[in-house]
Amino acid sequence: MSGFAKRIIPCLDIDKGRVVKGINFVDIVDAGDPIESAIKYNNLGADELVFLDITATHEKRDTVVHIVEEVAKEVFIPFTVGGGISSLDDIYSLLNAGCDKVSINSMAVKNPNLIKEASKRFGSSCITVAMDIKNINGKHFIFTAGGRVNENIEAISWAKQVEDLGAGEILLTSMDKDGTKNGYDLEILNKISSSLSIPVIASGGAGKMEHIKEAFENGADAALAASIFHFGEIGIMDLKRYLNKEGISVRETNAN
Repeated sequence: MSGFAKRIIPCLDIDKGRVVKGINFVDIVDAGDPIESAIKYNNLGADELVFLDITATHEKRDTVVHIVEEVAKEVFIPFTVGGGISSLDDIYSLLNAGCDKVSINSMAVKNPNLIKEASKRFGSSCITVAMDIKNINGKHFIFTAGGRVNENIEAISWAKQVEDLGAGEILLTSMDKDGTKNGYDLEILNKISSSLSIPVIASGGAGKMEHIKEAFENGADAALAASIFHFGEIGIMDLKRYLNKEGISVRETNAN
C-alpha cells in the first residue's frame, strides 16, 4: 500500500448523454444528468471523477466531447473520460475539450501500441488503461466491448504489459462484483497492485464503507464507486471521516 493519500472517485456511466447504472454490466437504470452530477460531486468532496461512455460509437463522440467541455467549465477536480477511444485523435479531442485523463480498454487490447504512443505524446499521467475482468475457473481474464468479449488474456500479465507500455494507472473493474454491493474482488486487486508500481483504481462492488477500507488495505490507490454515491447511500465526506478514523490517509477535501 503506497504512502500517498487515497482517492475517492465517483464513476458516472454515460449512455445517450445520461448517467446510468447497472448490475453486472446489465439491468441499466437512469441516474441523472452528467453535468449536474459532476457539479454535485465537485461540491461534495470527491477527489476525482470518471466518466465512461458505456455504449460509445463514433457517431456519439460529439455528445461526449460536449459533456467534457461543459464539465470542464464547472468542476475543479481532475476527471477521466473513457469509452470507444480508438486513436490518438480521439484522445487529443477529449483532452483538448478539458478532461485530465482518458481511459482506454478495448483498443488497448486490440492495439497495445496505442498505449505506448499515447503515453509518449500526451504523458503517462494522462493515460489510464481500464481492465474489465472476470473470474473463470479461478483465473481472471480480460473482457472488452463493454464486457461482451473474452479476450483470453490473463489479467496479471496484461497489467504488467500495460505498465511496461507506459500507462499511468489502471482502472480495475471486477465484472463479477459490479453493482452487487458485496465488496471488491480483493484477491485480484491485491495480486495486481502488488505486481505493479503504477496506481490501481479498484472498481466494482462497493456497497458500504468497509468495502472501500478493504480495497485500500489490499493495495488500491483509489476506490471508484457509482450507485452508493449516486443514490445517496454513502456521503463522500462521511466516508473520508470514517477512513481517517480507521487510519487510512485520504485527501482532505472541503465540501462546499
